[in-house]
Amino acid sequence: IEHASDHDSLAYLASVRGKIGRKAILIPTTDGTSRFVDRWRLTLRDLFIFPEQPPGLVDSLCSKKSMYFLAKQHGIPTPECCFPTSRVELKSLVEKAKFPLLLKGIDGQRLWDRTRKKMFIVATPAELMKTYDFAEDPSSPNLMIQEYIPGGDDTIWMFNGYFDGNSDSLIGVTGKKIRQCPIHTGSTSLGICLANPQVEQSTRRFMKAVGYRGILDIGYRYDARDGLYKVLDVNPRIGATFRLFVGADGLDVARALYLDLTGQPVANSPAVEGRKWIVEDMDLVSSYRYFREGGLTIWGWLKSLRGIDEAAYLSVRDPLPILFMCINRLRDLAARGYRKIRPAALAPRLSTHNMLAPGASPKENIRDVPAGSL
Repeated sequence: IEHASDHDSLAYLASVRGKIGRKAILIPTTDGTSRFVDRWRLTLRDLFIFPEQPPGLVDSLCSKKSMYFLAKQHGIPTPECCFPTSRVELKSLVEKAKFPLLLKGIDGQRLWDRTRKKMFIVATPAELMKTYDFAEDPSSPNLMIQEYIPGGDDTIWMFNGYFDGNSDSLIGVTGKKIRQCPIHTGSTSLGICLANPQVEQSTRRFMKAVGYRGILDIGYRYDARDGLYKVLDVNPRIGATFRLFVGADGLDVARALYLDLTGQPVANSPAVEGRKWIVEDMDLVSSYRYFREGGLTIWGWLKSLRGIDEAAYLSVRDPLPILFMCINRLRDLAARGYRKIRPAALAPRLSTHNMLAPGASPKENIRDVPAGSL
């Protein structure tokens, strides 16, 4: 669905519905699929069961620009932002800017597709202009400048919850990131559940005000300069970290949605304070990079692994996920090794073919370079 046409996606979902034989719960897992379901809700409501949002709300929450103004409208603290539409506009903003700054995509997926980065931290005007030139699409501007809030990864807080048809939260759990991958700017690789009444209350108030329904994954950053928790991103869907946020009786947002949409009661399930969840492969990579940076010691790493309640892949009841994860990572390492070895193997050929013939110009010798070598 993410990369197919709407027509093909609808046909595929209709075929899935036919195989099931009755309506089933439909849960989007990305911003793109959330927007798709919202866009075609009138068609899909005859095939599946899912929470329907007020018109335009999903797009407003997925867009960092619209979300910024929505938060401002409802009095929810958020980092200051500006949205230049050209290089000329950006130059005029640079003169008044305080560095460092964050350069983000209004549509995060578009920035990722273009650069394979979620955001950039820029320290100087020259670095900002250079990064902007690299990352921006001049034909369809997508970049925004966001205030940088100082602090480590421990200032990043999350809320996972489920909101019913009245936009009341039937389950809401807060927590924070211990490590991220990529470091400082990525997804949670190791997280912990911790109560944060301010984050919880702010989220409940925000979602009630906009009339949101369904599963929500939202991120904040604590700003020690003014003591406020400031909303960074709102994901109107299930998040990759949802199994961190589990109640004492095993209730998570996916189960809460299922129970509510099938007319069953959703019991109040208190969060498990101190619950830890890890993504094994991502956290191994991020731990190594934090160690190289000087922000993590061997003892600190071992200490952080104590008390992990659940892993993304490893389970004694089902060994296949961890097996396939290991196979995929070994395949990735082999591919990287091959890419490093291949240029070295080609070097003698390239140097031979690039030698100038007596009296010849470099331009005349371009024809001698093997196809595909450049």
